Amino acid sequence: MWFILATLLIDAIGVGIIFPIMPDLLARVGAGSVADSAFWGGVLMAAYAGMLFVFGPVVGGLSDAIGRRPVLITSMAVLALDYVIMALASSFWMLLAGRLLAGIAGANHITATAYLADISEPHKRAANFGLVGAVYGIGFVMGPTIGGLAAAWSLSAPFWLAAGFAGLNALVGLIALPESLAPDKRRALRLGAVNPLGSIMEVVRLPGLALPLGCLFVFEFAGMVYVTIWAYWLKELFDWPTALIGLTITLYGVGLAITQGGILRLLLPRLGEFRTLILGVVASIVAAVGFGLIRSEWMVFALLPVAMLSEMAPPTLTALMSNRMGEDVQGKLQGVIASLGSVAAIAAPLTMTWIFRLFAAPDARVYLPGAPFLFSAFLILAVLPFFLKLKRE
Repeated sequence: MWFILATLLIDAIGVGIIFPIMPDLLARVGAGSVADSAFWGGVLMAAYAGMLFVFGPVVGGLSDAIGRRPVLITSMAVLALDYVIMALASSFWMLLAGRLLAGIAGANHITATAYLADISEPHKRAANFGLVGAVYGIGFVMGPTIGGLAAAWSLSAPFWLAAGFAGLNALVGLIALPESLAPDKRRALRLGAVNPLGSIMEVVRLPGLALPLGCLFVFEFAGMVYVTIWAYWLKELFDWPTALIGLTITLYGVGLAITQGGILRLLLPRLGEFRTLILGVVASIVAAVGFGLIRSEWMVFALLPVAMLSEMAPPTLTALMSNRMGEDVQGKLQGVIASLGSVAAIAAPLTMTWIFRLFAAPDARVYLPGAPFLFSAFLILAVLPFFLKLKRE
């Protein structure tokens, strides 16, 4: 359990460590103006998400075939190599190569989640999957902090630190990590697993999975509004300084860890998986509508706890699906979930930023910077009947 949580923490730190230093990093490789740097930074983000999409089912299926341990250890070693490349990068193409490699290695969180499914009793899976979100919340707080502080010493320092963490984790895994998937429960890796769309369709066709997978995809697509426009929205609406915007991100990361690591584990035994899921879905709608309409700064902090409660929905929904599947397809299921999340990570920012530009531009016919949040609330509200249908199933 501790090795898996450490692996997920390093993944999250790796994602967050690049946020505060990206402008300087792109300037170092000659990206040009701030606007040009933002564009090429978007290319790097899309490349990372694209690799997660392509290799998510492959990594998950591979762990079903040869076991979780070799996939986890290899991916951590590759991740360490990626950080070394990023530290030494002197051109945009080296950065791009590093991000592509990170997207492949970053799919190890799929195997880590499958490992958790292997070692967890069915009634404890939702709580343990909640730990995944809690660790990611901690990592998203630590990553930007480490990146900002270490970059004051050297722009490459954050990557050398991350490379050391990943390399050490791979070494510990090589020495101490046991295999969680018995040989008699493994399944051969078929060529169809190489095609992420084919893997998605194969899993969707399994009885009882199409509905919850569809619900999860819409929920994650809608939730990308926070990652995509949060800073721009606060700057446009309240003209907040960067430090204050960063504080809200830190608070949300801490709240994410508390919600998925603590509150979720307290509510599940009392409310059950379905009612906990619906509570998270309703909280997401209330928070999104609130952020879409507010005009007072204090309401940002008042709504943050409500938004944090929405983070109970993804791990609970993942557990509902995991409990419907056999042990030999847990890796494939987690891989497909990750691939759908990558599709959302590619498509949602394009949609949300377009809506934001439409309603926040100086020449906007209707000035409503919070419009992307309202669109997010509309999406979740539209699929709420399908969430409720899960109870009948």
